[in-house]
Amino acid sequence: MSKNLQIRNVPDDVHATVRARAAAEGLSVSEYLLNQIMDIARHPTQADVFARAARRARDEGPTVDDILTALDEGRRE
Repeated sequence: MSKNLQIRNVPDDVHATVRARAAAEGLSVSEYLLNQIMDIARHPTQADVFARAARRARDEGPTVDDILTALDEGRRE
């Protein structure tokens, strides 16, 4: 089911810019902002990307001990 959002206290200059951008794309302000919000929601946040990278490094990558062992073995050869 669709939900409604309401944004209050939008500054006049911001409203004018959004209205102009919507008109340039042949959209209503609501349609334009819905597209923008959907685009934002589709992409992970920076924090999500960093957390995912940290999990991958911890779960899939070599540990510090693995790296130090490999360096020691390489020096011995």
